[in-house]
Amino acid sequence: MLAAILTLLAIAAVFGLVLGYAAIRFKVESDPVVDKIDALLPQTQCGQCTYPGCRPYAEAIANGEAEINQCPPGGEATIIALADLLGRDPLPLNPEHGEVKKQKTVVIIDEKLCIGCTLCIQACPVDAILGAAKQMHTVITDECTGCDLCIPPCPVDCIYIVPVEETVADWKWPIPEQPSREPT
Repeated sequence: MLAAILTLLAIAAVFGLVLGYAAIRFKVESDPVVDKIDALLPQTQCGQCTYPGCRPYAEAIANGEAEINQCPPGGEATIIALADLLGRDPLPLNPEHGEVKKQKTVVIIDEKLCIGCTLCIQACPVDAILGAAKQMHTVITDECTGCDLCIPPCPVDCIYIVPVEETVADWKWPIPEQPSREPT
């Protein structure tokens, strides 16, 4: 019995040493520029930029494979922030990737018309749509980013865009103008 316990302890120690060495030897460092670019992106993971998420888009920008104007959810503010970070000139949003929305929107599904085809579920990049095959679907509005990618695949046109209503919880005061501090 004691020999079995000592053998298992020896095997565990060897595996621990091998895993510890591998963690140090094969450590992957991430590019700090990619991290900074990714932090500026809206993290909607909508895919409108033609990349499968914000991190791959950030990597493409850092590698010079993509322009800084492909993110409709980020809008002009994100483009300007990316231009400042990378020392580039700001560009207008590329219309091939979508348009900047004046007001935040979400989608809703007319549940009476929904046939349960699941095409909208497959198109949603953030899993904001619930439902099962041949069952009614619904949208979790708190999770919906308003990318509208679920609308084109719907065969019965039962998905509609609605503006997000301002409530006391998300309403913000406008920033007041700062008085000039010129000597009088």
